[in-house]
Parts: sequence; structure tokens; C-alpha cells
Amino acid sequence: MHSQAEANLSALIESTDDPIWSVDPDNRLTAFNSALLRHFESVSRVRPALGMLPEELVVPEWAESMPPLYERARSQGSFRTEFLLADGRMLELSFNPILVEGKATGVSVFGNDITNRKIVEERLAKAQQALLTSELRYRTAFQTSLDAININRMSDGAYVDCNQAFLDIVGYTREEVIGRTSLELKIWANPRDRQNLIEILREQSSCQDLEAQFRKKDGEVFWGQMSASIIEIDDVPCLLTITRDISRAKVAEEEIRNLAFFDHLTHLPNRRLVSERLRQILAACARSKLKGALLFIDLDDFKTLNDTLGHKTGDLLLQEVALRVAACVRDADTVARFGGDEFVVILEDLSESSEEAATHAKAAAEKILAAVCQPYMLAGRECLSTSSIGITVFGDREDNIDNILQQADIAMYQAKAVGRNAVRFFAPALQAAIHARASMEEDLRLATGTSQFQLYYQPQVESGTLIGAEALVRWLHPTRGFLPPGEFISLAEQTGLILPLGDWVLETACTQIARWARERETSHITVAVNISARQLRQPDFVEQVLRVLDRTGANARNLKLELTESMLVDNVEEVIAKMTALKAHGLSFSLDDFGTGYSSLSYLKRLPLDQLKIDRAFVRDMLVDVTSGAIAQTVISLSNAMGLQVIAEGVETEEQREFLAGLGCHAFQGYLFSRPLPLDKFQLLLPKLEGRAVAG
Repeated sequence: MHSQAEANLSALIESTDDPIWSVDPDNRLTAFNSALLRHFESVSRVRPALGMLPEELVVPEWAESMPPLYERARSQGSFRTEFLLADGRMLELSFNPILVEGKATGVSVFGNDITNRKIVEERLAKAQQALLTSELRYRTAFQTSLDAININRMSDGAYVDCNQAFLDIVGYTREEVIGRTSLELKIWANPRDRQNLIEILREQSSCQDLEAQFRKKDGEVFWGQMSASIIEIDDVPCLLTITRDISRAKVAEEEIRNLAFFDHLTHLPNRRLVSERLRQILAACARSKLKGALLFIDLDDFKTLNDTLGHKTGDLLLQEVALRVAACVRDADTVARFGGDEFVVILEDLSESSEEAATHAKAAAEKILAAVCQPYMLAGRECLSTSSIGITVFGDREDNIDNILQQADIAMYQAKAVGRNAVRFFAPALQAAIHARASMEEDLRLATGTSQFQLYYQPQVESGTLIGAEALVRWLHPTRGFLPPGEFISLAEQTGLILPLGDWVLETACTQIARWARERETSHITVAVNISARQLRQPDFVEQVLRVLDRTGANARNLKLELTESMLVDNVEEVIAKMTALKAHGLSFSLDDFGTGYSSLSYLKRLPLDQLKIDRAFVRDMLVDVTSGAIAQTVISLSNAMGLQVIAEGVETEEQREFLAGLGCHAFQGYLFSRPLPLDKFQLLLPKLEGRAVAG
């Protein structure tokens, strides 16, 4: 067994590729494996043999280095060292003393060729050094760049790193920046710009030359040009941004733009910018369907003033006229000097109706006429001037810039032809419509406070039972007969006549509520009255309603005020306060035309509403249009979720009623049950409503 173990050990030693040998106390070879022969083939002309001394191998470094190493192993014990051969190979040698009765006699050596490992280590060291050099270069470039460089985490936007240029530009210290976000520091003058950047990066992973405004610590705003890309730092997605301060370039750009697009005397837009603005407005008109108008203004007898008082006085007049015209229109409108003594005003977003747009334009033109003809004090002298104004309304697809300017110019010359200091429209038909509208306004003014108005009532039913009625005003015009609200309510709103008319409607409806309350059969009827935006904005609106209730003796619980969505856009807090005050007295509120305008759940849930109305437009189309049906379903679901009643208006067929009932809506208003009727006919209808008879 012992000899077998020795044989196995000898075979194991012989099978390894690593050189192994041993020496006696005189450093002569006592044993070695064949791997030693292979390792010394390229560096020794003599093959190793038992009994050889190191110097006999004819390997100079071997003869010089080995004896001290053998002696070290005998005296100090095992150790490892690296040994370089003449052919460039590197061996790792392990020296171990051979102990006999505790005394070191020979030494065994185990070799390992580590040449390849050393090459890899050397390459790795060089790569690490190159990386350190690259990082040093990056850090130097990062810190010495004149552009602001930032690194932010994508997850929360927090600053991970920033360079000194960024700190110098924004005025923060490094401690104030790192760990905080740009939103916390309010770096972005417009946070929407940051959102635009994020959206671009999500699509493209990089962004070049995005221009935006940024805010410094002291509040000063500056222009920056930013490039950005997504990088990873320690497997964390980050945003690398480089921003250059381009404020000076922007100032220069603005100066160039002013020279190109603005009149140097009045600082108004010039002819070139008028064409550009018209191009933009025509595109907007095509999308919004809203009409615009162009006013062409020419000063009367300006040449005479210029020739008699001099060009300097003429320039002063032009500057003053520019200020007066600009003061007569909205901030969103465009006032331009077209050349010489000609000015142009572009009015946009007026109305979908050409007639209403023309009315707005005429009002603006008359305001300008009145302003221009006021006396001027120029260089110590009082001067007078008037103007002639031509108007064209635009917004149809076939309109183009040249035609619009030409039409307004023609209309301006028509204004001069009738004696100057006048306004004329290009379209004769539109001119006639303006006159007709002015006549209607005068008729409406005269009709207010007379018996020309009448309330009609349209029943509201639920499960075949009358639950209320909507009061709808009609105008018995002396020459045009009965007019529905659509033909005069808008005009009443614009002229302010809606206030006395609205007071009359509310008073009449409350008077009828009080009368019905005295009869058991009609005491439950609730009357819905439409309230205009102008009424609701009156400071004493709540007091007005309460006075009418007190004066007529009407039960507030039988009065429902109907509001429209558009009334809730402005001053929603004021609207909520007024609604809450009236609701405390028992009144209820319905939101009319729900889903057609500006609804926002953020304020809808705060309004003290009692009812939502499904607009007739959805009811009309819901059997043929999936979207309309879905909207109706949404309104019903929303009403249920908010604990509100829901009623559908414009129900004209049994199929519509059944469809709505299937969705969960059981209160209706429309021609299926009755048209709006005058009081006497409405009262005759009351006994039939239990059977849901249709009345014409």
C-alpha cells in the first residue's frame, strides 16, 4: 500500500504542467518532473539532471538567484516569489523547506507560469490608469467649462452633481443645490419647459439646443440653450444637461427682430409683422371657427397738418394716435402702423357668427374714432385730427391676407367718401346686418319693462309624473311676432339688458310658484329658471333673489336656478359662495348643458348642486353615435356617484326615453311630453301628464 501511494503521488506530480523540483543541502537536484524540462527548453542548453547544481543549467539568472532563495527557505520557512526568465516568461515559485527530524535539509520548489496573468494584470493596470486619466480630464472639463453642467437623477430630478459655472450663473452654493430638485429651487421660469424636455428625452434619449428661460436665486430670469442626454451612473438613470447662457444673444436677436418687424417711430408692429400675424390668426380661425376682423385706419388731412406744422409735429401726432388706438382694444389684439398715416387693427376670437363679430368690430372702430378726434397738445400747440376706418370680417376658408387687406382698404375709402370721420364695412350685406342688429337692440331696450315678454313652461316628468317645469322667456315682437330666446338673449347679454329682463323672469316665475302653492294638485311643482352669467356676477345677486322670494311669497324649495358650465370658468369661488348662501335658504341648483363646455371635477365636486342636465345634443345623437351614448352614461354615473339628480333634456322619441331609462336616467324634458307652452295651455295639460300624453 505504501509503495502504491508513492506511485500515485509520483504520477500526480508528473501529470501537472507546473515545474516541480527539490534540492539537497548542497543545492543539487534530487527530484524533478518533466514539466521542468519543458520550461527550461527555451532558456537552457543543458537538460536538467539529478545531482546538478544551479550554475550547471547555464541559466545565468538561475545560478545567481537560486542559492539565496534555497537558503532563505531553510532558515525562514516557506515563501513565494516571482522569477523572470530570459525569454520573458514569469514564474511564480513556492519554496518550502524539507524537514528531517525537525531540521531543514533540502528544499522543494513548486513553479507556476503566471506570464498570461501578468499580461492581463498589466493591461488592467494600464486601463485603470487610462480611466483615471480620462476621469481626470472629464472632471477638469466639467469644472472648468464656461457652460453650466448638471447631473440629475431621472427618478426624482434631484441634483447629483453640478459644476462651478452653474453655481456662478444661478447664484446658489453647492450645498444649496445637491440633493434638491430644479422645481424646488424654481430654476425653470416656466415648469412646462422642463416637462417638454422630459417628453423629448423619453422619445429620443437626447435633446439638442432647447431654448428656455431659467430663474436665478435672486429672481432674475435669463435665457439658456440646453442640450441633454440620459446616462447611467452606478446603474442609476441620470440626466446630463449642458446649458449655455444666451441672454445677450437673445437681446441682440430681439433688437434685430424689432428692426425687422416694428416701426421705429411708434414701436408698433409694421407691415411685415401684420402679414405674419394675419397668417397665424387665419390658421387659428380655421381651427376654432371664430371670426376675426381687420380695421384699416387712415388719418384725415394728415398731409395738410404735416405740411403746415412740420414733420416733427406730424411724428408727434402719429405717436399719440398709436397710443390712443392701442388703448381702445384688448391686449390680445394687434395694433400696427402700416405706413405713413395708416394704422391697422386685427381683432381675433370674436364670434362664430359674422354678425356678432361685425358688431364687436364696429364697437371697437367707434371707440377708436372717438379717441382719435379728441384734441392733441403737440409741441405747445393744440391740434385736431379725425380718422376714417374700413372694416372687413374674416375667418372663412377662402380668405387670404391680400384679399383681407384690400377689402379693408376699399372700405376705408368708402368711409372717406361719405365725409370722413366715419366707419364702413366692406360687405354691404354685413353692413345691413349691423343696422338690423342695432335696430333689434333698440327694440329690445324699448321692450324691457313692457308686456312684450311672456313666460312659457315646459314640463319635467319622472316615471310619468310631473315633477316640475322650466320657465322659458318669449318675446312678442311688435313686427316679427314671437321670438325664441336664441334670437335675443345673446344680444341682451352683450348690452346688459339681460339684468332687467332676468329680474322680470325671476319675479314672474316666483309669482307663479306662489299661486301654484295654494292648490294641492300643483303645490309640488318646482320651477327652473335660467340665470345668466351677468346676473350671477352682480354683487347683490343673493339679496336680489331673496327679495323676490319675500315679495312674491314663493317657497324657496320650489325654485331651482339653472346655471351653465361657461358661467363657472371665472371666479368659481365667488359662484360657490353665492350658491351656498342661497342653498341655505332652500333653493336648489341645476347645471345645464352639462358635458358641453368647461366641466372640471376639481370644482364640480365643490359646487352645491342638486341636479345635472344631460345636454340635448347628446340625447339627439346617442342612438346613432356611440360617443354621445357613452357621454350620457358617464353623466348618469357621475350623478349617482355624487348623489345628484339627473335629467335629460331634448327627449323627443320613445326610443330616446327607453335608452336613457336603460342607462338609469328616469327624469325627462322634451317634445315627447310637451313643447314649451304659455301658462294657460300648460295648466290645461297638467291633468294629462299622469298618462304622459304628448301635447303639441
